[in-house]
Amino acid sequence: MPGGPYARATRTRSAVGVWRKWIFPTIRIVLVAVIAIALAKLAFFPDRAEAESEALTPTGSVAEPQVAVARGSIANDVVLTGTVNADAAAPVKATATGTVDEVFVAAGQKVDAGQKIYDIKVPDEPEPVEAAPGPDGQPVMTTPEPTFHFEKVLAPSAGVLSSLDVIEGQPVATGDVTGQVAPPTFNVTATLSPEQQYRLTSAPAEAVVTIAGGPAPFTCGGLVISTPLSGSGAGAGGSGAAGGAGGTGGEASGGTTVRCSVPGDVRVFPGLSAQAKISAGSADDVLVVPVTAVEGGAETGVVWLVTADGERVEQPVKLGLSDGTQVEVVEGVAEGDQVLEFVPGAPGGTGQESCVQGPDGSMMCGTLTK
Repeated sequence: MPGGPYARATRTRSAVGVWRKWIFPTIRIVLVAVIAIALAKLAFFPDRAEAESEALTPTGSVAEPQVAVARGSIANDVVLTGTVNADAAAPVKATATGTVDEVFVAAGQKVDAGQKIYDIKVPDEPEPVEAAPGPDGQPVMTTPEPTFHFEKVLAPSAGVLSSLDVIEGQPVATGDVTGQVAPPTFNVTATLSPEQQYRLTSAPAEAVVTIAGGPAPFTCGGLVISTPLSGSGAGAGGSGAAGGAGGTGGEASGGTTVRCSVPGDVRVFPGLSAQAKISAGSADDVLVVPVTAVEGGAETGVVWLVTADGERVEQPVKLGLSDGTQVEVVEGVAEGDQVLEFVPGAPGGTGQESCVQGPDGSMMCGTLTK
């Protein structure tokens, strides 16, 4: 029958054959052609708008940060990190040439300043004595019996006799170092950089010392700033002037050091880390600017004034106190003057802010990071 199942199956197979033979291949060819045309356009006919945007050049400008000269307070406090050291031992020196007669103190015992440690038996120089004339009529010279006197060797300071290198009967010569007395006192010693020396030209006499985990902050007096002279350590042998640095050894060698004496009623131990704050003056209601705005940092310097029309002008200034962040300007600028916050050409550091002005007048600022 024309409408039976067999006829319907035949028509279905014919329709599928037409799709596979003609329609699918035609669609495939059209897709390939479209892709080829798109690739050709991208390769030989780029988008004009994209090219024009790439050709645009930036029109923004970098705005250098400025700061106003203002009034403020400034405290010139120099904070140093140092160590607690035992004061250098004092040498016990022979006071004459002779032989040790008697030793009164043994090593390890406490002594007071001026206490007798040992004495030295010193022979006297005999003088010939002229006697009566002899049988030949000539005077006879006689030598008297030898005599001696005794010289005391005293403790140079109070403390502990840490060493004694003599025994009874031992010959010694004047100036020989025969022992050491370790004093029961301590000092705080810290290294001072050349820049910090400029801030301590007033020669302060004391510092406030803080020891982590130690006693309450205390005043450390007798402050001394010392710089070793060239060749001063040669042949010193660790005693005398070289040893007076408070046992800092190579730590202070070749550099300027600050040393102050720990009060006797403050209990400390050698090797403790200490922070010393040295106050070298303060001022209120003075003109200040950031130290980054000044080329030079002691006594005189130069700032860059920004005029009303935006020009930068070098302006010499006279400087006063500095706290390491701000510096006092004694003369050269007036309150309200605008100066560059950073010296032109100076290497920038992390944490400094920089701003860029866009073509529409907007300002974008950020902080420099590594």
